[in-house]
Amino acid sequence: MPQAALLFVRAVEAVNHRIGRMAMYLILVLAGILMWSVIAKGFFRPSLCTQEYAQFTMVGYFMLGGAWSLMLGANVRMDLLYARWSIRTRAAVDCVTVFAMITFFVFMLWGGIDSTLYALEVSERSRSACRPYMAPVKIVICTGAFLMLLQSIAFLIRDIATLRGVEIAPPRGADPQ
Repeated sequence: MPQAALLFVRAVEAVNHRIGRMAMYLILVLAGILMWSVIAKGFFRPSLCTQEYAQFTMVGYFMLGGAWSLMLGANVRMDLLYARWSIRTRAAVDCVTVFAMITFFVFMLWGGIDSTLYALEVSERSRSACRPYMAPVKIVICTGAFLMLLQSIAFLIRDIATLRGVEIAPPRGADPQ
């Protein structure tokens, strides 16, 4: 396996691990936003923005944590046959099926970048009563799609290495605990 490919896999997985670990704390931010919403509705004047901010926080949590989740294998997989196959057979099948995932993320990123550029050009705002700018959440979506695209390419390199009989060690600290 070329050294550059191994370095790419290690770098992508190290970045996704760090960003994913930071993104997991967004669930606490989301809980805080929702708690404030409950308190404000009960004791103060209800805020018009909490639902939208909660949605934006959830988008960040989902999109920025997605690549880390993929890396850990926490994604949903149909194990009816897959679990019974040898590691080399899994790698061979994954080498073919990963192109569907790569294609999805390429189109998602392409559309996301186009939408983000539009949001930046016209200072797009939400149509809600709160009217926050849309560009920040669209940038987060594009960042998450880019990280998942890189992780998909790292999967492809890892599977090719497995077919060649080379094992690429997972990044240090990338265990699901």
